Amino acid sequence: MIATGRASLLLGSALLALAAGPAHADTLREALNGAYRTNPTLQAARAQQRATDESVPIEKSAGRPNVTGSAQYIEFVKQSETNFTAPRRAINAGVDLGVPIYSGGAVKNAVKAAENRVEAGQADLRGTESAIFTQVVAAYMDVIRGEALVGLNSNQVDVLTVNAQATADRFEIGDLTRTDVAQSQSRLALAQGDLRSAQANLIAAREAYIQLTGLAPDDLQPPPPLPGLPASAEDAVFVALEDNPDLIAARERAEASRFDVDVAGSGRLPRVSIFTGGDYSNYLGTLGGNIGPNVPQTATTAQAGVSVSIPIFQGGRPAALQRQAQARSAAALETVIAAERDVIAQVRSAWSSWQAATQIIASTQSAVDAATLSLEGVRAENTVGNRTILDILNAEQELVLARSQLVTARRNAYVAGFSLLAAMGRAEARDLGLGDDGVLYDPQINYDRVKGKWNDWSRDPDPIVQSTRTVDIPAPDAEIRVNYDSAPVSGTE
Repeated sequence: MIATGRASLLLGSALLALAAGPAHADTLREALNGAYRTNPTLQAARAQQRATDESVPIEKSAGRPNVTGSAQYIEFVKQSETNFTAPRRAINAGVDLGVPIYSGGAVKNAVKAAENRVEAGQADLRGTESAIFTQVVAAYMDVIRGEALVGLNSNQVDVLTVNAQATADRFEIGDLTRTDVAQSQSRLALAQGDLRSAQANLIAAREAYIQLTGLAPDDLQPPPPLPGLPASAEDAVFVALEDNPDLIAARERAEASRFDVDVAGSGRLPRVSIFTGGDYSNYLGTLGGNIGPNVPQTATTAQAGVSVSIPIFQGGRPAALQRQAQARSAAALETVIAAERDVIAQVRSAWSSWQAATQIIASTQSAVDAATLSLEGVRAENTVGNRTILDILNAEQELVLARSQLVTARRNAYVAGFSLLAAMGRAEARDLGLGDDGVLYDPQINYDRVKGKWNDWSRDPDPIVQSTRTVDIPAPDAEIRVNYDSAPVSGTE
């Protein structure tokens, strides 16, 4: 059965074990930590979620008191000829306070919808994090595979160079024909081409690794086994339907759309608010003219009351808005089913790919063993004249091909296994035990910080770039430092 309860702990423990490797070595844990801290896509997603958090206080503000102040300085440049007491200038100031009492449920439902969208955004952030980690694992394994293939092809070039020289020497003494020499030279040229191609692919893989992690792949170590993998596709689907972040986000948006329907319908209902205000006027000694020098030059007024607004007819707008919201809610509900189908397909596909790649490892390992034995036999038989140079070349090529397929199968099995965990919602920083060098990013902290804010003048510091540039990392080459051909990379415990 699937190890659901301890999967996260086991995977975290396994990645922690990577830190025990050589001090100069780069581990998968370091690669994931690098992406977690510095990847610009992930940093942008976090900033976008902080923007989504602000939708809650924005919606709440519609139900809070509002205070407005005003001031005027007026010069009366032309007065009525019959008004002998009109002022020539005046200063007016006023303050008004309004307090919404009832809005037909618009504010309450808009806040609830915003809260659901915040939860959907947090799930989206989980999905982005998981997707980035999956890309990092794939890039990490691509570098390991690329180094192994360069090593295999480089070794093959060395072997065929010796063979070609030996064949030429034997041709000089008449032991072999020119055909044998041509065959050896042809295989050497092909091997040299394969080496150049493998080197180019390795450089591309290292560039992708730098792009994702912001780190140079100096000496990547074989990754640990992936614990917590399910025993069956059904077990994996069961977990994914509960934990997959894309599915959670779709459900939260569907729930938010239900509140949007109520918000749209509130346009038919009355609005009630209370208000109060005060005004001050100063005519600067110009009121009354020469007739009324003792007329007071200042005045203050105050008022308070209740305002009720009752919609009677709006040309069908509220009904149209509500029908529109209902249609969007229907679309959101269908999106949940689409997301569920997509998650099920992803999980089953990842499960199948992982199973196939794991089985391919076993079969290609058998092929490597058989090809190794075959090459030894062909070489031995060649010494007694039972095999030709071409037979040796063919046996060597078969061995290189089998070893290359084994390296690729190991890479595919690990990436498929991690992709399966990601589809299940089990491949995020909290699951991988990351963040030992600092606290994990928790989007809930920012939401809790801003959701109840009232201050109009509260603002955050100016944004600064959190991710790192890679322009100062030297361009990677195709040099290999470790031969990974014998590294036991597996996707299972």
